[in-house]
Amino acid sequence: MSVTNRGHQVGKFLRTSTAGIAVLALLTGCASMPNLWPPFGWFGGDKRLAQLAEIRNSTISLQWSATAGKPKSFLFTPSVADKVVFAAANDGTINAIDEQGGKSVSRIDAKAKLTAGVGAADNILVVADATGHVLAFDAAGRSLWKTPLDGEILASPTVAQSSVIVRTADGRMFALNRADGKRKWVYSRAAPALTLRTGAGVAISRGVIYAGYPAGKVVAIELEGGRPVWEATISLPRGSTELERVADIAGVPALDDSRVCAAVYQGRTGCVETLNGNALWTRDISSSDGVAVDAKNLYVSDTDGNVNALDKTSGATVWKQDKLVKRDLGTPIVVKGRILVADRLGVVHAIAADTGELTGRVSTDGSRVVSLIVNGDRAIAQTERGGVHAISVR
Repeated sequence: MSVTNRGHQVGKFLRTSTAGIAVLALLTGCASMPNLWPPFGWFGGDKRLAQLAEIRNSTISLQWSATAGKPKSFLFTPSVADKVVFAAANDGTINAIDEQGGKSVSRIDAKAKLTAGVGAADNILVVADATGHVLAFDAAGRSLWKTPLDGEILASPTVAQSSVIVRTADGRMFALNRADGKRKWVYSRAAPALTLRTGAGVAISRGVIYAGYPAGKVVAIELEGGRPVWEATISLPRGSTELERVADIAGVPALDDSRVCAAVYQGRTGCVETLNGNALWTRDISSSDGVAVDAKNLYVSDTDGNVNALDKTSGATVWKQDKLVKRDLGTPIVVKGRILVADRLGVVHAIAADTGELTGRVSTDGSRVVSLIVNGDRAIAQTERGGVHAISVR
């Protein structure tokens, strides 16, 4: 069974096995769990939001807004290719939006209910539907192929070289042939009884796939053949109940040339070596989102709503921004020396990477930002109401 991650996620609910349902029924009746039920502040959560001070001369601004359609209870992450932003919606539409002006270029009807965002590259768009099929189209909307995977797909497919990498909610990872959708290999591992229900995909660099898994694991897998390279543990589960022992990596690991970094829910944040998975450092910071790195630091939103900057070489604290607590922050991104992080009210906040000072703020459409990605010198946000918003940074 699994719990969804917070931050940019919309579907904050428990995915359970038969045995897990019984465990969950017992746990939800316990008065000793105010911080986890409803899961991650679902149904409104803690209303004691941090009060936001006025920011003059904001370093970020709304460049354009467009409409993609509602994600319903799923995470939809947009993708950018050939100067076009592709954003999908649960109703089956894939919207092509000009990245400069925000004008609609075209709209593709997948003729299926979609459950994940768009993987886009070089005249191929890949999405997943509610029946566990992976669907590929060209930029003109012509169907290229359709492959059944027999599993719920919550993470956006990733197009990489000659393959499309797809993760299913039960922890399997598939490599499909980019040209015809045929299965090339599958990687699977046993999952604990209770895990985070997450829409996290994968990171790929130099022919190696990096992915986070339950029990605080990061794995490295060869892109071409699917062979495991190494497995590392960022944080071990701890606690006496199954729910307390949820210790999963819910975001996509962040990479640089020598390290891969991730955060563990109810666990630690840390980095390991890309070469062999050897631990470099960990800190006792819990997060149900991903992390971001730049030339000097790692950035992570913890479960209380603080944004932390850690020296990525040693893990030492550089700064901690505590003025956004209780706002249910998502995964930070780095754009032009600013750390951008979005909250459940549709507000994107800018933080100076060197000092941790809040330098800007922009509102989108008042609904939760379900995904925030880097697009050159701007950010693209997709919201629960189906809005797609380009945010410029100066």
